[in-house]
Amino acid sequence: MPRYATLLFAAACGLSAANIYFAQPVLDKLSSEFSIDYSIIGILITITQIFYAAGLLLLVPLGDLLNQRRLIIGQMLVSIAALLIVGTASSGTALFAGLALVGLLAVVTQTIVAFAATMACPAEQGRVVGVITSGIVIGILLARTVSGILTDIAGWRSIYLVSAALMFLMVCALFRVMPNVERRVQSLSYLQLLRSVFMLFAQERIVRIRAILALLIFADFSILWTSLVLPLSVPPLSLSHTAIGAFGLAGVAGALAAAHAGRLADRGYGQRTTGTALTLLLVSWLLICYAERSLFALAIGIILLDLAVQAVHVTNQSMILSLRTEARSRLTAGYMVFYSIGGAIGSVSSTHIYARYGWDGVCLLGASVSALALLFWAMTRRAAAAALK
Repeated sequence: MPRYATLLFAAACGLSAANIYFAQPVLDKLSSEFSIDYSIIGILITITQIFYAAGLLLLVPLGDLLNQRRLIIGQMLVSIAALLIVGTASSGTALFAGLALVGLLAVVTQTIVAFAATMACPAEQGRVVGVITSGIVIGILLARTVSGILTDIAGWRSIYLVSAALMFLMVCALFRVMPNVERRVQSLSYLQLLRSVFMLFAQERIVRIRAILALLIFADFSILWTSLVLPLSVPPLSLSHTAIGAFGLAGVAGALAAAHAGRLADRGYGQRTTGTALTLLLVSWLLICYAERSLFALAIGIILLDLAVQAVHVTNQSMILSLRTEARSRLTAGYMVFYSIGGAIGSVSSTHIYARYGWDGVCLLGASVSALALLFWAMTRRAAAAALK
């Protein structure tokens, strides 16, 4: 696969993933404009995540049933319509409906990953998946910063209108670049296709193992990024939201470095890469716990955490997508559901723990999840290696 095509897929995935997170920094403005109580406005984020999880199960498997090029282009076009609904919403109902659609259609990222893995030759599959999934993580990390900047310049609606315009340009580029490969697709009904997602999960041991690892690492990711604003925005630090958002750049550095994990997986070092990354994940919390005393230690810890999470995620996908070429979309769907569950658990638990035990409690929680992930990997390492043979 040409490098420019891989980078284009990474950019498309990053933009689509960012659409889910644009609302987080502007919840106060949405609450004020639509007269939605603070106790309810947070449901906007929950609804987006719920519909994203629904899209993983209902839309991503279609990649094994339909022409992937047309499916990707079609989903992105409908996503543009959803962004326009949000950007021009005149009522809370329209806002909620638009964001629900945005979440549902953001799963096009996973369809693109499966398509790219199909187009890449086996020797470069890990590298391609690594670059594209790095694009997704970078999109997630930068979404909050971009959202804040655009809101300050032109109001919160500009976020979604600009994103819609960029998505349209992305569709035009993908239409020119993506090959229209006619391949043998599954002769299944839609219900049979959905049922087969669970069957594949039950049949493939490596998917089950890697899905649990995904749940644990993204729980760790969410534990940090959901609660980080809390200790940084209050005395003695009292950082501005712009300064807090700048820590996302440290996360981007880690995500970019982790792109090389795909190359290591291509060479057969997937298990070793996973073990090293999970060890770094545990070490990262030893630095992150100094957040209230040293911002430099926090930045290094964030780089290590994002490097570790992304390295494991890339390795996971590389292993899973090499199992059954005819079922890559369904395997991706089953795996990513656990990724979403981990994110939800991490977000809810981190804020609860912070309210009761402060930042030290959050760091202890993050370190405990990291240790559990490392222990689980060590216990299943041989079984996973045997499943890949």
